[in-house]
Amino acid sequence: MTGTDTPADRSPLRRLGRLGRNLRNPFALGYLVLCGGLVVWALAVSVADDSGESMAGVVPLLTTAPASLVFLVLPDGAAMLVVAMVVGALVNASVIGWCARALGRGGRPDPTP
Repeated sequence: MTGTDTPADRSPLRRLGRLGRNLRNPFALGYLVLCGGLVVWALAVSVADDSGESMAGVVPLLTTAPASLVFLVLPDGAAMLVVAMVVGALVNASVIGWCARALGRGGRPDPTP
């Protein structure tokens, strides 16, 4: 934060707005679509596998790493695995959107607060 930031710039709502702006980036949206497709594929393959030995959940988990790996320490279960993948995908998509915005503006400062 710079010395010119006002308290309104540091508010949680302002930060959520920045997060939403990062998630609207086409690269971030493409990543989210890819992750969503992999989660749906993994769930479909796991349900269809009657032996219970499906490792399909590893693919979307590794796609959303490293943020999803932090949530794997939560209580066991399929729901927590999906939550870990969703949170990991959102965190990574936000970083992708932020990087794309930063690279797109070149050496110019960010015009939006």
